[in-house]
Amino acid sequence: MTKIAKFHDQWMADSDYRAAYDALEDEFALAAALIEARANAGLTQEQLASRMNTTQSVVARLEGGRGRPSTRTLERFAKATGTRLKISFEENTTQRTAPHRTSKP
Repeated sequence: MTKIAKFHDQWMADSDYRAAYDALEDEFALAAALIEARANAGLTQEQLASRMNTTQSVVARLEGGRGRPSTRTLERFAKATGTRLKISFEENTTQRTAPHRTSKP
């Protein structure tokens, strides 16, 4: 186990750290999916950027989890990696909200 992993395990015992980490889970998941798609396509960031008609630094930002890419950007990423974009809604097991009811006109 790396030193960072050991620190992470220790820090996860802190409720504030865990809350902040959990809040970023979706961004980490998206970044990991982007990196995996590029790697599976056998592309460097520069090659992917060329296919997307953008720069390597834009690809690095996407994969770094900084910002929230638009659906259009994700579609371009998918096309450039030979994949397809699939968006789904899943039940949130950590937060339950009351069902939204619409009133009839």
